[in-house]
Amino acid sequence: QVQLVESGGDSVQAGGSLRLSCVASQRTYVWGWFRQTPGQEREGVASIDRLGWTTYMNDVKGRFIISKDDYKNSVYLQVNNLKPEDTGVYYCATDPRAAKLARPLESAEYTSWGQGTQITVSS
Repeated sequence: QVQLVESGGDSVQAGGSLRLSCVASQRTYVWGWFRQTPGQEREGVASIDRLGWTTYMNDVKGRFIISKDDYKNSVYLQVNNLKPEDTGVYYCATDPRAAKLARPLESAEYTSWGQGTQITVSS
């Protein structure tokens, strides 16, 4: 099973920006970023497939940008204009067998997960 390690989370004020990174132990082409707050279900934030097509949840469109570097086995999430409601643990996920997912913001589509990185946004 592929191992994923996220980094880049931090505590910031509203309006701030961060860049999350996630590196995989092997080549994989389909990625997702999810977030979770206590008591809430994990929700899909952004995804990118083998060809670079991206999908975003409505709340982050225009603020978050997902990108990847296949040669580095890595995915990134640039998060801009952060809001307090963006607070949560952010997880990267992948399915190394896939090139494209039918429901890229659904957690059930992914087979491997990182340990998470915390973003805290204060008002």
